[in-house]
Amino acid sequence: MTKYCLLDTDKYSTRVRPPEHEKLYCYTTQISNIMENGNKEEILPIPGKKNVLITSALPYVNNVPHLGNIIGSVLSADVFSRYCKARGHPTLFVCGTDEYGTATETKAIEEKITPQELCDKYNKLHKEIYDWFEIGFDHFGRTPTTEQTEIAQDIFTKLNANGFLEERPTMQPYCQHPEHENFLADRYVEGECPLCGYNDARGDQCDKCGNLLDPFELIKPRCKLHQTTTPVPRETRHIFLLLDKLQEQEEAWVKKAQTEGKWSQNSINITNEWLHKGLLPRGITRDLKWGTAVPLKGYENKVLYVWFDACIGYVSITATYTKHWEKWWRNPDDVTLYQFMGKDNVPFHSVVFPCSQLGTGDKWTMVNTLSTTEYLNYEGGKFSKSRGIGVFGSSAKETGIPADVWRYFLLLQRPETSDTEFKWDAFIRANNNELVANFGNFVNRILKYVNSANYDSVVPAAPELEADPDLSKALKQHVKDANEILRRYREEMDAVHLKAGIAIARELSSLGNKLLQDHTVDNNLFKNHRQKCDVVVNLAVNHVHLLASVIAPYIPATARSILEQLQAELLIIPDDWEARSIPADHKIGKAAHLFQTIKDSKQAEWTDLFGGDELKKVKQAEADKKAAKKAEKDRKKAEKEKKRKEGKEGVEGDLKTDDGITEVTNATKEVTLQTS
Repeated sequence: MTKYCLLDTDKYSTRVRPPEHEKLYCYTTQISNIMENGNKEEILPIPGKKNVLITSALPYVNNVPHLGNIIGSVLSADVFSRYCKARGHPTLFVCGTDEYGTATETKAIEEKITPQELCDKYNKLHKEIYDWFEIGFDHFGRTPTTEQTEIAQDIFTKLNANGFLEERPTMQPYCQHPEHENFLADRYVEGECPLCGYNDARGDQCDKCGNLLDPFELIKPRCKLHQTTTPVPRETRHIFLLLDKLQEQEEAWVKKAQTEGKWSQNSINITNEWLHKGLLPRGITRDLKWGTAVPLKGYENKVLYVWFDACIGYVSITATYTKHWEKWWRNPDDVTLYQFMGKDNVPFHSVVFPCSQLGTGDKWTMVNTLSTTEYLNYEGGKFSKSRGIGVFGSSAKETGIPADVWRYFLLLQRPETSDTEFKWDAFIRANNNELVANFGNFVNRILKYVNSANYDSVVPAAPELEADPDLSKALKQHVKDANEILRRYREEMDAVHLKAGIAIARELSSLGNKLLQDHTVDNNLFKNHRQKCDVVVNLAVNHVHLLASVIAPYIPATARSILEQLQAELLIIPDDWEARSIPADHKIGKAAHLFQTIKDSKQAEWTDLFGGDELKKVKQAEADKKAAKKAEKDRKKAEKEKKRKEGKEGVEGDLKTDDGITEVTNATKEVTLQTS
């Protein structure tokens, strides 16, 4: 029988264990993975169970992930993985770095190291970032492996045998710069998108409108490495995947998958648009050295194109985790596959990879649910590593803000149906008004109360309330309300509506705060209404225990802190909560604050720190403008003062003349009068 636990069972063996009907479960480790001898046991599907296979888009190894990348794939997948495990489903979550291709080869040349050395360096960087964000992969691998070569070449060979591959002459961009002189991957040609006019479109895809492109369609194309050099077309030969011959099978599969699975609307729209336009053959080989070798004579100096090769990485990474990988990937009857990514990756997961699977004629586990996001923008613009705009994974830690706060806010802002915005003022408000004032206040208030001299950290028994039917009714209603919130939470999470799930989790915390407020849990209640106090406190502590389970997929470190304070293990998320997982006389640990308030002054500090060169230029321009304005004001003031002084001197001279005339006139008058 498969069991689950939250943390090291020896360390927490003295903790309270809930009744049998509310089984223990901890999604960070599965007891089925810990054998008696201490070795890890592989996570494998269990017949008759809901077996869940989860992938997040393989991050390209050369790119340091920013917050948009993190919420778009790995963090979203992690939350769903933790939720599935917390529901008791055997779940495997795999990911890894996508390491083949021109970008790696070129970057290695720039850094004067081998592609393998470059990948080793950046794979470690990615893993460190995801570890800090507490992304709980069951296995984080990489694509340059023997397993990748074997599985990719097997798929290629079967597609070829089944008539879905074809060799064609093709024109490919070639850079004639003296220091380069090589074929360019489509993504290394940049220019103006012919469809939307975006000036930084790549030769394979426009990031603004999302359309796939041919490099020769770009207006004013340029080599990414040598911006002043215009690539020229040069003939070569490549293998094409005949997607047009697979369209009928693909359409039948898509119709079934979109009906049975839970696809995001943008993934439905993008996939259906591709099918509506008609699938076209696409080249799947490239003139490179760093990649999976093409298993054909005459193609010794070519490799499989990364967009064909990368999705196969999910399978090969699983194969590096377990030799029984086929139990996950060739088992559609027992395994449900969920895939998480940004919308720009949809066609590769909903069209290209499924067509490759269908074309082999083999039995495959194919995607059931595509959970795709729109874009997360940064303070009105886009993230840019080169221009230093936005928070990248490696710099989030530098703020001193715990990973759980980042996770919480990113999931609140998850761009599920439209683009969303990362703003520092909203980040600070979410921490102070929600995490501190709602979640933190409820948990700390009740546990600190139990720590007090009234209870000396011992949870009271819940006495029968026959003499107080109104209170009994109110507390039963509380349990009913909590179960209704729990039902909505499960419903949204099962549908992979993670943004709604975290909002509902917040409602559960608010309900706990309401319980304490409605019954005024204080010293007066303890002294004058002891029975009522005992039953409310018992219910509130059990409510905290439930809350830990519900928030754990989102903010796991916070859940661990709550459990440490409760001295309890995590509940499996129940279908029906009965509020008796923490029994009477259980002794809790010391209450501690879950979150810290962030000062409003941090907004300006972080805006400056992560605003990039452009913001610095804007701020400098504003400062220069302000200085110029002040200088002009000072100049006008000085000029006015000068004129005033000059005018004053003139007036004073006039006044002296007038006084003289007056004096003469008066003297004349005096003389006249004297004569008279």
